[in-house]
Amino acid sequence: MTSMRSRRMEWLLTLPSLLWLSVLFFIPTLIVFAIAFKPADPAGGVGSGWTLETVRNWHALNYPGVIWRTIWISVVTTIICIFLAVPTGYTIARAHDRLRQVLLLLVIVPFWTNFLIRIFAWKVLFHPEGLLKRVLVALHLLERDASLLYRPSAVLLVMVYTSLPFAILPIYAAAEKFDFRLLEAARDLGARSLQAFFAIFIPGIRQGILTAVLMVFIPALGAYVIPDLVGGPNSEMIGNKIAQRTFVDRNLPHAAWLSALLTLAVLAPMIGVLIQQQRQKRRVSIFTEGV
Repeated sequence: MTSMRSRRMEWLLTLPSLLWLSVLFFIPTLIVFAIAFKPADPAGGVGSGWTLETVRNWHALNYPGVIWRTIWISVVTTIICIFLAVPTGYTIARAHDRLRQVLLLLVIVPFWTNFLIRIFAWKVLFHPEGLLKRVLVALHLLERDASLLYRPSAVLLVMVYTSLPFAILPIYAAAEKFDFRLLEAARDLGARSLQAFFAIFIPGIRQGILTAVLMVFIPALGAYVIPDLVGGPNSEMIGNKIAQRTFVDRNLPHAAWLSALLTLAVLAPMIGVLIQQQRQKRRVSIFTEGV
């Protein structure tokens, strides 16, 4: 009886979230997948019937190149952010209270400025007549006719800048809970500082690192504004193509097919993380039962 009441209570508590997800996520996603298999209407809408024309012809356009660019920019952005965020999170977690508050403030301060203004600031910085280019040219690190704007490296740099706080904060949250006496114990047992860092600290904050990976990688896949403002025709990502097909070409099946591919690319790492978490819980359960 108590078990039935508990289950009923769980369902009642879960029901609002389930309805929210069904109405705002599952149903729209199914509609997007369905439109991908519909013919395009000459008036810019969706025709009747079903077709595989969009799926068959997607590789004839430059979609594979755009998808590949989207994936590698997103992956490299995530790797750079994690590489910078781990030592930053470690430093903040080990700092004394007053310095920790200052460092956290420095991480959060960019959020106080509008996202578009921050991107335009980079555009001004990369301008052909800007200070940065003149300095690089004066140091003979850049050709006078070279451009810092409208290239994949500019997109990558700005994406790292905008995504880095989303990597630092979850890693710091995990590092703050880490027992740093374990590092001292490892050094007492003969481990070098770097060895203890990678063998003890990194596995100890893996949950924070996984969260940071998802927080950076998933938004990077759907990035639209950054490649549109600081990238160029050779830096387009899948988000730009979806916008073009929707608002310029009015080819909704093509836009829906690209959105479906993007959805699958977003779901894949999340499913991978869930599977890993289930395996980890199973290992902990087996270990606990063994003890």
